[in-house]
Amino acid sequence: MSALRVRLVPCRSDNYAVLLHDEDSGETAVVDTPETEPIAAALEEEGWRLTHILNTHHHGDHVAGNRALKERHGATVYGSEYDAKKGRVPGLDVALKDGDGLRLGDHRFDVIAVPGHTLGHIAYYACDAKMLFAGDTLFSLGCGRLFEGDAEMMWHSLDLLRHLPDDTQLYCGHEYTLSNGEFALEVEPGNAALRERVEEVRELMRQRRPSIPVSIGREKATNPFLRPQSAEIRDRLGLEGVENWRVFAALRERKDAF
Repeated sequence: MSALRVRLVPCRSDNYAVLLHDEDSGETAVVDTPETEPIAAALEEEGWRLTHILNTHHHGDHVAGNRALKERHGATVYGSEYDAKKGRVPGLDVALKDGDGLRLGDHRFDVIAVPGHTLGHIAYYACDAKMLFAGDTLFSLGCGRLFEGDAEMMWHSLDLLRHLPDDTQLYCGHEYTLSNGEFALEVEPGNAALRERVEEVRELMRQRRPSIPVSIGREKATNPFLRPQSAEIRDRLGLEGVENWRVFAALRERKDAF
């Protein structure tokens, strides 16, 4: 099995599309299509043929390029069953639900339902390559806003993702890491691993380099939205002795106002 080649494609002001290429089969996927031209240019530069469009959710900054890229390349568009029923993923061909799988060459991707940011949100987990494409559910040092789901639902989704292997590499839909880190330091300033990560991200931003991918293990050590069990976070929120999802809910509410 050939290695899965990965190329991040910056789009819009802070979005990422992710190109995935299997050398053996020549197949190429893109995770989300914030806009057409940067993705098309990257494909042309690499000499790759787009065969799969993998949408995580229906928001416009994740599906805007679907139709044009499908028309240019004849790619198959994948998205969630929930969004398929709502008719809100342009050009959708294949509807996916939790537990489904798909292949890019010999590489298997598992579909994980992660409702919260939206009710139809899904993530894609490349099993052999140990890569997670989380869309707007999990960000480095943060998580997505709750547009359609509630806090308990979103916490369940994040809890699923934090139980993936620690060496799983996280790819998310936006470059929000520095602002997320500034909030994280407000709620867990005593976390040395977090302070180190934020300094690293500041340097990456100075160099105009992406802050992802990052390992799930590192996120578990630094991302407050994966750390509701932290005594320091609970103490700062005044929420000792409550369920994890309630701590998460308080964090999300506080971040919304940050």
